[in-house]
Amino acid sequence: MTLDPLLQRLAVALAIGLLIGLERGWKQREEPEGERTAGLRTYMLATLLGALCAILSNGLGPVFLSLAFLAFALAFTAFAWLEASVEGNFSATGMVAALLAFALGAYTILGDLGIAVAVAVTTTIILALKQPLHSWLRQLTWPEIRAGLILLAMSFLLLPLLPNRTVDPYGAINPAEIWLLAIIIAALSFVGYVAVKIMGSRYGVALAALAGGLASSTATTVTLARLSRAQPGASRLLAGGILLSGAVMVGRVIVVTGAVNLPLLASLAWPLGVGGLVLLLAGALLLWRTGGGGRTPDLQINNPFELGTALRLAGLIAVISLVAEFLTERLGGTGLNLLAILSGIADVDAITLSFARLSQNALPLTAAAVGIGLAVATNTVVKTGMVFALGTAKAGWLVAAAGAAAIAAGTATHFLRVG
Repeated sequence: MTLDPLLQRLAVALAIGLLIGLERGWKQREEPEGERTAGLRTYMLATLLGALCAILSNGLGPVFLSLAFLAFALAFTAFAWLEASVEGNFSATGMVAALLAFALGAYTILGDLGIAVAVAVTTTIILALKQPLHSWLRQLTWPEIRAGLILLAMSFLLLPLLPNRTVDPYGAINPAEIWLLAIIIAALSFVGYVAVKIMGSRYGVALAALAGGLASSTATTVTLARLSRAQPGASRLLAGGILLSGAVMVGRVIVVTGAVNLPLLASLAWPLGVGGLVLLLAGALLLWRTGGGGRTPDLQINNPFELGTALRLAGLIAVISLVAEFLTERLGGTGLNLLAILSGIADVDAITLSFARLSQNALPLTAAAVGIGLAVATNTVVKTGMVFALGTAKAGWLVAAAGAAAIAAGTATHFLRVG
């Protein structure tokens, strides 16, 4: 190693120590001098010490670096223990940060500078996020922890065990693919679940509706419709929220379709995009004209990582895939459209995933696009009926008008493109 690159690596090691030391020193800035185990200078010196030990190990062997790291760890641990004994604070974070500083200093000499800097930045971010992380941890519930464990089991235990081949006479059911699709939908729903929990009670109807639409536009529609009946004066505001959640549902269908079958997106993006844009603009207009008043809705959305929910979704995808193959063979496009309409009454995720996957091989792209569009249109009509049944007539008519305009715009766009 020549002198210039060596100086460059030493400078990076010093910068890493400065970065970690700034965060540590800022948090301990109120403590008097001499009452801190480590501050800004200590972490800078730790990275330089690690770097110099790594340089010396080139001639003295790797055992020297190991012994140097052990000696540093013992010395720093002893000082940290003395400080903790006096103050009654037995946090190990500072000690781990010092060991990381030494190790990163050594790695800047022996390894890749980009990786060293990336790890240093990540370390500093983790250290700086102490309060938000602890606050988030206090808010966690056992069902949410269980949900994360279920997701990990679904992804890394069950998925590798499932056969990655079709197992039915029609060649429609691939257990591994179907389970992967269920994981994708569950993950998207969980993002919305977390967003509702974090933002729902803080930023009002608009963000609650957007986040709720990502988790479950049907649940969001039911919640806002019921709230409109309890608060008739906020019907316009809540109808805007319902339309925003519907627009998010349409965007979610587009994203899922593109993730599973990108060529299908070319046939689907314009009709659904135009329809979703109509819902988005109508919802935004209603919210803008009514301002930000009104009570923030408490969106009650179930945790999407319940194992039973995942199993039901996977089963529904398998059934729709099998029925779609059967109807394609026996009835052609008419049977598929009927299946799409019936599926859209309850859910659009399963039919979207099934048609997107089938259109990779047996199902024509145009037929798949029409089927998904029919499912989305049917779901929009059904949710309009929910608003009439559970909410006020005013909210129902506002949602019905915007929904009809969105369906008409999407249909017109489809026929214009086909024509």
